[in-house]
Amino acid sequence: MIKYIFRRIIAIPFILVGLSVIIFSFTLFLTPSERVAVFINSPDAFQYVDVDELIEQYGLDKPFPVQYANWAQGVLRGELGWSTSLRMPVSQVLRQRIPATIELMLLGQIVIIVSTVFLGTLAAKKHNQWVDNVIRFGVTISSSVPNFVIGLFLLIIFYVGLGWFAPGRLGVSAMDAVYSEGYTIYTGMHLVDSILNWRLDVFKDALSHIILPTIAYAAGPIAASTRLMRSSMLENMKRGYADTARVIGLREKTVIDRHVRRNALIPTVTFMGLLVPVLLGGSVIIETVFNYPGMGMFIVTAAKGLDFAAIIGASLAVCLIIMIANLAVDLLYGVLNPRLRQD
Repeated sequence: MIKYIFRRIIAIPFILVGLSVIIFSFTLFLTPSERVAVFINSPDAFQYVDVDELIEQYGLDKPFPVQYANWAQGVLRGELGWSTSLRMPVSQVLRQRIPATIELMLLGQIVIIVSTVFLGTLAAKKHNQWVDNVIRFGVTISSSVPNFVIGLFLLIIFYVGLGWFAPGRLGVSAMDAVYSEGYTIYTGMHLVDSILNWRLDVFKDALSHIILPTIAYAAGPIAASTRLMRSSMLENMKRGYADTARVIGLREKTVIDRHVRRNALIPTVTFMGLLVPVLLGGSVIIETVFNYPGMGMFIVTAAKGLDFAAIIGASLAVCLIIMIANLAVDLLYGVLNPRLRQD
């Protein structure tokens, strides 16, 4: 298992270098003066030297390998350029926005996994009964409605109508508490930090703001993965190992819980790994609908303002998040499939 984990981890830097070359190559479509924003970390640089000197300083008039090497050195130091849309260093923006998106993704993935396992198993156990038909009808409806439509309906019902939940990430009082002197920001994820700071009021406020985005974020993936889980469960319930377990006297519940479900999860986990880029792309819409200040809103703002440094920095961050998520899926796949670890 250790060798399996090591092989997956050691590949990350090489993949990241290849992706960074591709991402940086898009700057070749920009003029050297436009490319300067990718290198500087403050607009004050223009007050002391002119653009031509900056172009010479960063080698923007030199061949691509030299430009990439200079840029990569800055990235390793945490220098990702200046965001003209938010008027702050890109690295600072990412430190603020990445935890918000990761928090939404993690909570959404938990909801997706729990719902998929429960609904897929229940539908398979009650095959062609009314429970199975209700679940299939529900996932069909869920997969047919875009996530932004689900988000708008949730806002209309629970925010405008009932006033239970609100858009954004924190309320005013909770935000004041988070940025007060006695509050320590450990991860940037409010649910985690509020627990570490023993602030139940902040936890409740953060949870009330993230519930609706999480439901809208997870609705579509739950539908797709539940279908796969159900079909995989039905297929494994008919295999020889399941019949053998029944012959030796194991109860049907034990056969399903200990043997069938574990094997049925293998293709489902693989499918969830393929969903990670789709989910991250979907967070752009969800964050915009709910005014949730994460990577999605940052990317939209950067794209509308032609903020090249922010777009490049956000692209790198998204690639890294996807790679780490896929690593987690690979490790989980290895846990579920012992034969993979042996190979």
